[in-house]
Amino acid sequence: MKAIAINGSARAAGNTEILLDKCLAVLAGGGITGELIRLSDKTINPCRACGACFKSKDNTCIMQDDNFQSIYDSMRDADIILLGSPVYFGSATANLTALLDRAGYVGRANGNVFSRKLGGPVVVARRAGQNFTLAQILFWFMIMDMVVPGSSYWNIGFGRNPGEISDDAEAVATITHFAENLVWLAKKVNA
Repeated sequence: MKAIAINGSARAAGNTEILLDKCLAVLAGGGITGELIRLSDKTINPCRACGACFKSKDNTCIMQDDNFQSIYDSMRDADIILLGSPVYFGSATANLTALLDRAGYVGRANGNVFSRKLGGPVVVARRAGQNFTLAQILFWFMIMDMVVPGSSYWNIGFGRNPGEISDDAEAVATITHFAENLVWLAKKVNA
């Protein structure tokens, strides 16, 4: 099995990435290989809802930017997809939502390629907004017909400056348990 973790944060190696790395480490301990994809150095243009992907049906987007297609291909090839975002003014980052809108359209146009994949959201904020952003990303998993396990709490954490999330013991424990549930579920699905 293969997992990818997509970090929607503008900060490489920040709090969101720390939690995603924690997930990937737990998955690796369960025998699931993983890859981290950072959106911080990539340009993902927003979807134009042109519908070309429904006409071509070739798992591509007609918009030619330098990053969408390779990330979409990695998402399509993965068995587990983790999506992480900090909270920016009450919602997920623009780069992450642009990626999800386009991946959603192209995936749906090509037989709902994300159906029954495993995954879940990871959200970090300085003070508030995590629940809305968690729901925002979770809605994408739900409409893509994916399977998301629970945890001991919501997959959220508190931190502003890079590294502060490590002081949020409950967030680290919640994310660890979430990733353990992904390993358990992956083994059940592939039994």
